[in-house]
Amino acid sequence: MCTRVVYIGPEETVLTGRTMDFSLDIPANLWLFPRGMTRNGQVGPHSLEWTSRYGSIVASSWDMAAPDGMNEKGLVANMLWLVQSEYPSFEPDHGKKGLTISAWAQYVLDNFATVAEAVDSLRQEEFVIVTDFIPGTDKFTTVHLSLSDASGDSAILEYVKGQLVIHHDAAYQVMTNDPLFNEQLAIKGYWDNFPGTLFLPGSNRAPDRFVRASYYIKAIPQTSDPRLSVASLFSVIRNVSVPYGISNPDQPHISSTRWRVVADQKHRVYFFENVLTPNVVWVDLKAVDFSPAAPVKKLELDDGQVYAGHALDDFTATAPFVFRGM
Repeated sequence: MCTRVVYIGPEETVLTGRTMDFSLDIPANLWLFPRGMTRNGQVGPHSLEWTSRYGSIVASSWDMAAPDGMNEKGLVANMLWLVQSEYPSFEPDHGKKGLTISAWAQYVLDNFATVAEAVDSLRQEEFVIVTDFIPGTDKFTTVHLSLSDASGDSAILEYVKGQLVIHHDAAYQVMTNDPLFNEQLAIKGYWDNFPGTLFLPGSNRAPDRFVRASYYIKAIPQTSDPRLSVASLFSVIRNVSVPYGISNPDQPHISSTRWRVVADQKHRVYFFENVLTPNVVWVDLKAVDFSPAAPVKKLELDDGQVYAGHALDDFTATAPFVFRGM
């Protein structure tokens, strides 16, 4: 479930697009978080604590997690499902501090300006990711994290058999779900031998979506025009979306696309599209007050509300949601 693609064009043009695919309806709202917010890892008395260095916009899930967002420096974080994820044990009495998985992406957005900076810090493994079931479901949360920044740098972080594995290279423009990222690269290597103009795998399976996105991100116009680059990237992530209502109990990794995001990291504009509403909304982060004195703001989109265009004036001051923890 989910596909993430980075567009790298001329004149420092960089955008990241993603689909949010899930077997359940996954209501999303947009949130603006200022600098200076005091955060907690939400796993009890041995939780990681920090204060946000950067302001950010995030798309929430059920207002208890932030699976996607961009901060004011143009760093983008996306969480995608990965069934094979295995996290280290959390031993609160005599181990490292804990961070709920629902705030993993938010921690990165709050603290880092670039992929390199984030990778250098995260590889120290100074805290443990703590996961749990999604409330009210039998779905145990297992995700990997992708990062991209305004320079076009990229990284994918996965926990494999309890060990953190980091793939860090600007060449890693595309990722999906299973299999593990090194196996995704092997699949891409195989398909690189076939002319994409003649044949591409067309199913909704993650490996096929990976191949199509890898081909199309190179085939679309490479332009510095923000209108064309945004439209081109939206066309790619729509191509790898799963039609609404599609699901298969025997293939849980194939699920309907619920919403899509394109983040323009050069111009700091965050575009959001819910498949059940007719319009794309966006926020120009350069127009947002991210000062520590600024309020948290929310744009409610989880009940069919319809907005269009630049939606900053439609956000309202709201108490921040609490990240789901233990």
